[in-house]
Amino acid sequence: MLHHIELWVPDLGRAVRSWGWLLGELGYQSFQEWSVGRSWALDGVYIVVEQSPAMTAPSHDRCRPGLNHLAFRVIGSERVDALVAAAPEHGWTLMFTDRHPHAGGTDQYAGYLENEDGFEVELVADRDRSGESRTT
Repeated sequence: MLHHIELWVPDLGRAVRSWGWLLGELGYQSFQEWSVGRSWALDGVYIVVEQSPAMTAPSHDRCRPGLNHLAFRVIGSERVDALVAAAPEHGWTLMFTDRHPHAGGTDQYAGYLENEDGFEVELVADRDRSGESRTT
């Protein structure tokens, strides 16, 4: 089981604004706070954003080797739509607008978002065994 994810960010305030909103909407609770970082936890897994003084580059590039994106399950397509609609107020931009909400293929309903620092998340509508998007 995953224990935690740590993302090094160039601007802690900006990261707290975007990640804090999104993780809160997904059910994560504030977990830790220190001068250069914050974390949020859910079900024993926590996600950290840290503005580390040890960073060797000024920005994240999801197209370089390393982390491309994080994907989160969301209950139902309506919830995906609501998060995508609210995201711009919190520093996120919808990606692949010409293929949204099926940028991952016709069998998947998802929103792909990128924040101001170039981090990408995928919000995937969880489906039941019949293949229907869950709405509860």
